[in-house]
Amino acid sequence: MGSALLKGWRASGVKSIIVVEPKPSAEIRALAKAKAIALVAAPSQVSGKFDACIVAIKPQILKGEAPALAAIAKTSLMISIAAGTSIAGLRKAWGARARIVRAMPNTPGAIGRGITGLYAAKGVSAADKNKADLLLTALGQTMWVKSEALIDSVTALSGSGPAYVFHLVEAMAQAGIAIGLSKTEAQKLARATVAGAGALLDADKAEAAELRIAVTSPGGTTEAALKVLMPELPRLMTRALKAAKKRAEALR
Repeated sequence: MGSALLKGWRASGVKSIIVVEPKPSAEIRALAKAKAIALVAAPSQVSGKFDACIVAIKPQILKGEAPALAAIAKTSLMISIAAGTSIAGLRKAWGARARIVRAMPNTPGAIGRGITGLYAAKGVSAADKNKADLLLTALGQTMWVKSEALIDSVTALSGSGPAYVFHLVEAMAQAGIAIGLSKTEAQKLARATVAGAGALLDADKAEAAELRIAVTSPGGTTEAALKVLMPELPRLMTRALKAAKKRAEALR
């Protein structure tokens, strides 16, 4: 996710980016060599005041690494994208006065087509919220939620959601092979169909249900397929999202 954020910011013209990464990828090293970013190995190598610090660390790692950011948290807006890591837990590491925003973006932000759920802790000013919006809209849309608990729901739906769509493409391709298409043909058709349907959904502001109905002719092939999918898919998706939300809650 950190890489997706970085790509989105660079594409939108955000400058003065410092990346703290002890084990940088080849891509990160190349950006540093080209002076597109500044690269350091540890928070202790960073000094000065910053508009914001975006904490893109896996929650299991953040538990041990959060105290190293305490000095930065004294003056910077702290934006955490770690799933299941509560504001209460972060304030134990950063102090009771830390200005914290929890954010949950998703990987389409790498091409400016993401969406990020945001929640502001007490003490975060309107200016801080605007700053968070500015940084995260570089990745696509933003949406503020009214309670911290809802960030776990955002994580389950949109944070993890791209993986569900990618798996849908896999499943459609596998089904295409089962009905006679070659692997290459099935994968191309499935990928283009999901990408095209997503683009149409974005361009047409009608409800998804309306778009589904519009393409479903009575007694036709689509209706035959939906009679199989519709009794099962909503229940299965609800189970999946509940499992993801439960896991996010368990990470606290």
